[in-house]
Amino acid sequence: MADKLMGWDDTIVALATPPGVGAIGVIRLSGSAAWQVADALFPSKDLQVQLPNTLHVGLLKDGDRLLDEVVLSLFQKPKSYTGEDVVEISCHGSPYVQEQVLQACMLHGARMARPGEFTQRAFLNGKLDLTQAEAVADLIASNTAASQRTALHNIRGGFSAVLKSLREHLIRFSALIELELDFSQEDVEFADRSKFYALIQEALQTTEQLRDSFRLGNVIKHGVSVAIVGRPNAGKSTLLNALLNEDRAIVSEIAGTTRDTIEEVLNIDGILFRLIDTAGIRQHTSDVIEHKGIERSLEKIRKADVVLYLFDLASSGLPALAEDLQRLFIPGKQLILCGTKQDLFTPADPDAWLADLNCIRGSFEYAPFIGISARTHTNIELLKTELSRQYTASAALQDQAIVTNARHYEALNQVARSLADIRQGLDNQLPGDLLASDIRRCLHFISEMTGDISNEDVLDYIFSKFCIGK
Repeated sequence: MADKLMGWDDTIVALATPPGVGAIGVIRLSGSAAWQVADALFPSKDLQVQLPNTLHVGLLKDGDRLLDEVVLSLFQKPKSYTGEDVVEISCHGSPYVQEQVLQACMLHGARMARPGEFTQRAFLNGKLDLTQAEAVADLIASNTAASQRTALHNIRGGFSAVLKSLREHLIRFSALIELELDFSQEDVEFADRSKFYALIQEALQTTEQLRDSFRLGNVIKHGVSVAIVGRPNAGKSTLLNALLNEDRAIVSEIAGTTRDTIEEVLNIDGILFRLIDTAGIRQHTSDVIEHKGIERSLEKIRKADVVLYLFDLASSGLPALAEDLQRLFIPGKQLILCGTKQDLFTPADPDAWLADLNCIRGSFEYAPFIGISARTHTNIELLKTELSRQYTASAALQDQAIVTNARHYEALNQVARSLADIRQGLDNQLPGDLLASDIRRCLHFISEMTGDISNEDVLDYIFSKFCIGK
C-alpha cells in the first residue's frame, strides 16, 4: 500500500532513542534494503541467511573502520512495526558513535527518515489506522497516568473499534438503500426504515458521548489551567507554595510583591494542573509595572479553565468579595472561592456570616467555598480534591474511548450533523437517493478520522509532528 500511495520503496534510517549521552542508543532501519544495509556493515555474520525475529551480537564496521560493538535485531515484513523489513541497531549511547553509525548507513543506501515516517509507513502498510497512529504520538508525549492510559487504549484500537462498528452499520444500510435505487421501478424496500432509525439514534448517542469526552480528553492531554487570583496580600503566593510543597513564589507582607504571573505544574490523581499565580488585582495602582502585571492577570483569568479566587477571611470581608466577583466573573467559568488565613478568622456571628457568603455565591454558577490556611496546611488536601473532582470522576479511569485530538473532534461534529440530517430525512420520508447522499457524507467524515480516505498533504502534516525516530 505504501508503495502504491506514496511511491516509497527506499530504505530509511534514524535514531529511535532520545539524542544525547546514554548507555544505549537504538538506530532503526526500515525498507526493502534494510537487511542489506546492515549486512554491509556487519562482517560478523551473513544476515541474508539469518532467521527473522533474532538478535545478533558482533562488530559494526565501515570498511576497515571499526564503529562499535552492537546488537542487531532483525524483523522481516510484514511482521514488523512498519510492515517492512526492519533492523534495529543497539549501539553504545555516545552521540559521536550514533552519528558515525547513521552516516555509515546512509553511505550504504539508506536515507534519513522524516519526522514520523516510520509510523506513517506503518499506517500506509495497514499495521494501524490513523487514529492509532496519532495515539502513538500521544503516548510518547504522555506525562501522567491518565494520558498514558488513554493513549494506550487508543493504540489498542479502542477509539477505532467504535468508529469501525458505526461505519460498518452505516455501510450495510447504505448498500441496501443503493440496491433499492437499482430496483426503483419495482417499488421495493430492502432497508428496514424502523431498524435504520434506531441505528441512527444509537449512532447519534455514541457520537455525542465521544464529542462530550473531548473536554476530558483535552484535560488529560494538555492539563487544566488554574488561575489563582485575588487582591494583593490575599495569600496567593503562599497557597501556591503550599500546593507545591516548596517555596516557589516570593511571599511578603508588601502588597504587590508578585508583579508577573508564575506558572507551575501539579499532578493530582493523574491529571496535570497548571497553577498560575497572578499579580494581586486592585482597581487603582500608581506602579506602572504592577499595573502591567494586573493586565496579564486578567488575561490569564479569561483563558483559564478554573478560577481559584482567594480572599482574606480576616481582613478583606464579604463586600470586597462581592465587588470583585461582579467585576471578574466570566459566565461558564468554573469558580472556586477560597477563604485564606482561616486560622486567624473567628466571625462574631458565624451563622450570619455564612448566610451572607451563600447569598453572594447564589449570584453565580456553582462556586464551592473552602476555608484554608496555607500556613498550617488546613484544608489544602480538600482543595486539591475539589480541583480534581470533576476531571477524575470516572471516564479518565475507565477503559473507554476518549477523544483527545482536535481533528477527531471536528470530524465528529460533522458526523453528528450528517446523522441528524439522516434522521430528519427519515422523519420526512425522503427518497432513498437523498438518504444515500447523507449516509455517504457521514461515512466520509468517519473515514477521515481512521484514514480510510485521506490526502498526502494531511498525512504529511499529521506525521510531521512526530519525533524523527518514530
